[in-house]
Amino acid sequence: MLGFLGGLLALLAACSSVQAQSVILKEDIPSAALARPFAYVVYLPKGYAQGDKRYPVLYLLHGAGGDEATWTKEGAVQTTVDRLIDAGSIPPAIIVMPGCKTCWWVDGAQDRAETAFWNELVPSISRRYRVIEGRRGRLIAGLSAGGYGAVRFAMRYPERVAAIAALSPAVYADLPPEISAARAQPPFRKADGSFDDRAWKEKNYPSSIDAYFAQPNKVAFYLMSGDNDRYGIAFETVTLFKRLYDRQPELAELRIVDGDHSWGVWSLALGNALPFLFRHADKPQPMLMAAAPPNAPHGPPSPAPAHKLPATATSPLPLFP
Repeated sequence: MLGFLGGLLALLAACSSVQAQSVILKEDIPSAALARPFAYVVYLPKGYAQGDKRYPVLYLLHGAGGDEATWTKEGAVQTTVDRLIDAGSIPPAIIVMPGCKTCWWVDGAQDRAETAFWNELVPSISRRYRVIEGRRGRLIAGLSAGGYGAVRFAMRYPERVAAIAALSPAVYADLPPEISAARAQPPFRKADGSFDDRAWKEKNYPSSIDAYFAQPNKVAFYLMSGDNDRYGIAFETVTLFKRLYDRQPELAELRIVDGDHSWGVWSLALGNALPFLFRHADKPQPMLMAAAPPNAPHGPPSPAPAHKLPATATSPLPLFP
């Protein structure tokens, strides 16, 4: 009997230890804007299911051809974030990694991805998870095309986001080079399949930068590129940084590192960018303290209880291939 009780206690202790780990879930929401489910992967910090706090949320965007699983498969997100939280370098947080292979995070002829992101995904995350509402509860980061999206969202919606990180961002101030994936993506193609210069210029950040600086909300920017980036992105990143530094020097950071357009650069860069991002976000808060301000763009936070995790979601490892 004593042996049975001892074994049972050991099993309960082990289960409790596992449940205290961070988890990775693959989920989706129905999307009218995309006319299909909008898939995403979400990271929930240790103790999320057992607590009642609201957390800042980081939206982490993939590059061209990626999907919702890319950051966890290639970028070691869970390991990096766990390490930074354990070290006290960033607070516990929720990280949402949406998937949209060919959208470049804009409304195009094929995918209304910008609408899906802001009008469907962000409100759904607020309902499903305990997130801090308002701009100081929301951060965005991305690589390559995702960096393009992060920069664009910061300039178009500065009242909704506190800080962004753009890693090797495809922010060509003029036109993308012939080797860029942008030239083959649906948002920037004409009906005959050729590249649409006008669409690129209308959607790229230079078309929004004057309006951004004319309004009061300023977003913190962390910009990074490899010095040997084969797509010429280092120069473009420095050009964007100069435009930002001239107007908001205290909210612009630049890193040019040794490397190409590769995961060897991005995996390390994410770990360096996260402490910068979370310096501009609110810390986790008890639910009653984290109510949205009256002018929050997406309404008050949901009073729903903690997000219930499926039994298979207790593993600290990704739950999909």
